Amino acid sequence: MSLIVFPAIDLKGGQVVRLAEGDMDRATVYGDDPTHQAMLFADAGAQHLHVVDLDGAFAGESVNGEAVQAIVKAFPGHVQLGGGIRNPENVERWFDLGVSRVVIGTAALENPDFVRDMAKAYPGGIVVAVDAKDGMVATRGWADVSTVSVEDLARRFEDAGVASLLFTDVGRDGMLKGCNVPATVDLARAVRIPVIASGGVAGIGDIHMLAVHHKDGVEGVITGRALYDGRLDLAAALSVAAAA
Repeated sequence: MSLIVFPAIDLKGGQVVRLAEGDMDRATVYGDDPTHQAMLFADAGAQHLHVVDLDGAFAGESVNGEAVQAIVKAFPGHVQLGGGIRNPENVERWFDLGVSRVVIGTAALENPDFVRDMAKAYPGGIVVAVDAKDGMVATRGWADVSTVSVEDLARRFEDAGVASLLFTDVGRDGMLKGCNVPATVDLARAVRIPVIASGGVAGIGDIHMLAVHHKDGVEGVITGRALYDGRLDLAAALSVAAAA
């Protein structure tokens, strides 16, 4: 299997946005039709999509549910969804509506048994978000920073059956500084769970570097602002990833 490229659609107030370092007050709006954006990515060859309900991440429950449902219905590939999914009912609802994988972040730190139960109930369907600020796990839309290290949190789920870890360097997210490849690779080598890189992708060079480490356990990469700003061509990124 090749490196997976996940174009990102972040939702705030029903619009497609990108945040700078996870700050809701530093949002750039890229469109008001998320479904149209999803289809543009599909037309470029994307088979996977990463969708985040940003409002939901802060509220602790689905806020942009209608927009997400429309994306899932229209997009011909796999949709991975995160943002405020913190109870079994929400997880079940999204799988019933056609989401391929659910990303659990805050609840992974605060209620690890919930993650374990969901991973057993939905084999291959649960992704644990390991979001880092200076190496420590950030939660609740990255508004809070814990005293738990990224690697420590990841190790808690090695035997839980989760599909992947989604590692984001919050300080780079939306900043086009380049993906934190060394930290991503270190995590992938430290645990037996595949790792998805996120945060700061600036161009095709990041895809090349991550593709080199596909064999080390880097499963994929999420990219948003670089695509929206025209710094990264999705078709080219998919081509590089396919060769990994």
